[in-house]
Amino acid sequence: MAEQNGFTPAARFLLVAGAFVVVVAGLKSASNLVTPFLLAVFIAVLVVPPLQYMRSHGLPAWAAMLVVVATLVGAGSAVVGLFSGSLNDFNASLPSYQERVKGLTGELVTWLDNVGIHVSRQAVNSIIDPGRIFGMATELIRGIGGVLTNAFLILLTVIFILFEANSLPSKLRAALRQPEASLSHLHEVMHTINRYMFLKFCTSVLTGVLLWAWLRFLGVDFPAMWGMLAFLLNFVPTIGSIIAGVPPIMLALIQLGVEDALLVTIGYMVVNVSIGNFLEPRVMGQGLGLSTLVVFLSLIFWGWVLGPSGMFLSVPLTMALKIGFGANTQTYPIAVMLGPADEARALVAAGRSNSLPLTPPEDSAAGELDPGA
Repeated sequence: MAEQNGFTPAARFLLVAGAFVVVVAGLKSASNLVTPFLLAVFIAVLVVPPLQYMRSHGLPAWAAMLVVVATLVGAGSAVVGLFSGSLNDFNASLPSYQERVKGLTGELVTWLDNVGIHVSRQAVNSIIDPGRIFGMATELIRGIGGVLTNAFLILLTVIFILFEANSLPSKLRAALRQPEASLSHLHEVMHTINRYMFLKFCTSVLTGVLLWAWLRFLGVDFPAMWGMLAFLLNFVPTIGSIIAGVPPIMLALIQLGVEDALLVTIGYMVVNVSIGNFLEPRVMGQGLGLSTLVVFLSLIFWGWVLGPSGMFLSVPLTMALKIGFGANTQTYPIAVMLGPADEARALVAAGRSNSLPLTPPEDSAAGELDPGA
C-alpha cells in the first residue's frame, strides 16, 4: 500500500498541494466574477424556504417568485439608498469634523502641558490625523457600497438559480453514479448554510436595530448608517463587530465629547457581547461546527482571496467545504481537523481513534432533496 496508481504518498501530496495553489490563484484572479456568483448562491439558499412555503400554501410559482424578487429589490434599494445618501451627507460634514478634531488636539496638548508632559503639537497632529481617521470610515462604507453596485447582476443570478432549483435534483440523478448519496450531502450543505444564514440574519438585524436606537438616543450623527454598518459587519466573524464600532465611537468623541463616546462604547460592548456570546450560541444550538481557529483563519483566507465579500462568506464557505470533505473517506480527516475539539473528542469516544480507519459517520446526511422543491 506504499504506492497507489504509481504515485507515492509524498508525490500525491505535492500534486494535491499544487492543484490547491492553482485553484486558489484562479479564484483570486477571477474574484470580480466569482464573488457576485457566490453572493447570489447564498442569497438563493436563504430565500428558498420562504419560496417553498408560499408554494406549499397554494400560491402559484410565478406569484411566489414575484414576491421574493420584489422583497429583494425593495431591501436592496433601501440599503443602496441609505448608504449613498448617508455617505454624501457624511462627506459634506467632513470639514466640520476635521476642524473639531484639530480643536480637540489643541485641548489635548494643553492638558498634557498642564500635567507636565510636553509634547509637540505637530507630533500629535501627525498621530491624530483627521483626514486619515475619517478617510478610513469613508473607504469602509464605500467598499460596502461597491459590493452593492453589483446588486442588479446578483439579483438576476438569484432569479435564474431559483428557476433552475426545481430541475437540479433530476439533473444530478441523471449525471451522477451515486445520486442519492450526493443529493443527501447537497441537502445537508443547503440545510446547514440556510440555517446559519437565517439565524445570523436575524441576530444581525437585532444588532443593527439596537445600536441604531442607542446612537439615535445619544444624538450621534447618521445613526441609521452606523446601524446598517453594524448589521452588515455582524456577518463578519470575530472582528466585524469591532470594526463596525470604531467610526461611530470616533464620531461621538468628536461631535459630543468623551462622556458620550464612552456611552457609545459601552452600548456596542453590551449589544455585541449579549448577542454574540449569549443569544447566538443559544439559537444556533451546537454552533458552527468549526473550531475558533478555523473561523479566524477562514476569515483571513477568504478575505484575501475574494476581498471584503469573502469576509462575509468565510463561515458559510468553510462550512460547505467541511461537509464536502466529510462526505469522502479520503478527505474526512480534513473535516475532523476543521471541526471543534468537542466533535473530535466525541469521535474518539465512539472508537474512531487514529489507530482505526477514519470513515464518515453513517448518520451525517440530513436527507434527500425534494425534486418538487
